[in-house]
Amino acid sequence: MLAESYPYYLANEPVAPNADLIVTDKFTGTPATRVALATPEAINQAIGASVEAAPALGKLPPYERQAILQHCVDRFTERAEELAQALCIEAGKPIKDSRGEVSRLIDTFRIAAEESVRINGVVQNLEVSARARGYRGMYKRVPIGPCSFISPFNFPLNLAAHKVAPAIAAGCPFVLKPASLTPIGALIIAEVLAETSLPKGSFSVLPCRRDGADLFTTDDRLKLLSFTGSPEVGWALKAKAGKKKVILELGGNAACVVAEDADLDDATQRIVFGAFYQSGQSCIGVQRIIAHETIYDELRDRLVTATEALVSGDPKNEKTFIGPMISENEAKRLESWIQSATQAGGKVLCGGKRNGAILEATLLESVPTSEQICQAEAFGPVAVMSSYQEFSEAIETVNNSTFGLQAGIFMRDLYRAMEAWDDLDVGGVVIGDVPSWRVDNMPYGGVKDSGLGREGIQFAIEDMTEIRNLVIRTPQ
Repeated sequence: MLAESYPYYLANEPVAPNADLIVTDKFTGTPATRVALATPEAINQAIGASVEAAPALGKLPPYERQAILQHCVDRFTERAEELAQALCIEAGKPIKDSRGEVSRLIDTFRIAAEESVRINGVVQNLEVSARARGYRGMYKRVPIGPCSFISPFNFPLNLAAHKVAPAIAAGCPFVLKPASLTPIGALIIAEVLAETSLPKGSFSVLPCRRDGADLFTTDDRLKLLSFTGSPEVGWALKAKAGKKKVILELGGNAACVVAEDADLDDATQRIVFGAFYQSGQSCIGVQRIIAHETIYDELRDRLVTATEALVSGDPKNEKTFIGPMISENEAKRLESWIQSATQAGGKVLCGGKRNGAILEATLLESVPTSEQICQAEAFGPVAVMSSYQEFSEAIETVNNSTFGLQAGIFMRDLYRAMEAWDDLDVGGVVIGDVPSWRVDNMPYGGVKDSGLGREGIQFAIEDMTEIRNLVIRTPQ
């Protein structure tokens, strides 16, 4: 399903000066295709083109931006299976998860098309005292200007879309650096954008090496940086970003609380999905399972049975649930964390073995909370179980983390659910489901080391626009 090679896109145009980036099939480890790599000179040229495009794109009528986004929806729908197969190969994502991500890509652009004609302002009553008599005010939102986007390997389609689609809706030109491990999805998005009437220079999609990517962060011509990736890299980029606005969507070690009144059949099914879908490589994947002591043993046994039934192997197989992690080194890293946890007294309930880049779906219990598998982001198919007595203890356990992205709560008590919403120090609380659940129009993001700002189309558009005020005086 992959082409022999792919160009990068500079100022709306495909450019293929080389084919220096080898993209591997993450299951076989063999080369799957080659991609053109952008040099610092090309990145500089792309930023300059985005500056030149900003006035024309900013003045593009909302209905034209909507038509461009709708064209993308139509073309992604036509090319859905091609996109899913490409994702399966370049990311090692099981084909069912790949098709799910394509559906979210389409949703994200469709929502952006709807929001593109809803970027409204406000009329204000300024006559709040005698001195303001005869004054009226209003404000509108205007594009912030050229934007810089850096997207991750784990959702190479939809997390790029969460930057690209609202930028087009808002009228902001952009330069995008996709992850070098998984650039194909972003390049197909660029291929579709190149079919539209976007003003020249409105977009560039530039795979590049880290040592050439500094301009994405440091160039003052860019007015906003949106980064999704690891906390270590994200906060370092923010420190170098200068005066531009910075949006960070970073990591987590999401917790899921299961109360004594939960439906255990439902909770088991959803937790296994939330912990192990796409081999656990999600920043809101279930990493910590905190169950009430009265149902802990039963839930543990159910989870072990369901986890052991998951099929591992070739992600192209329709039955596969656990595919390879993004690299063998990442699988080795997480295997070493499991070994450290067991040496510290933890118990492997199931899984724990590695075959190349494939790590078995793994459940642990009795792990000291000081272990990396509890404190850091696992970003793989491993979850740790523990129990609680009082609900306040469960809330404290969830909050005992440097991260705060989302949390899931399985319970039927409305008042305690509201207590969780009030007291959990996270960006989002999901009642009756896992923290891994996200729909693409909701405000999404975290606190503490999990990031800064919110994604979700409406909220991203707010970040990508500035308020411009108008005051009118009527002489008295």
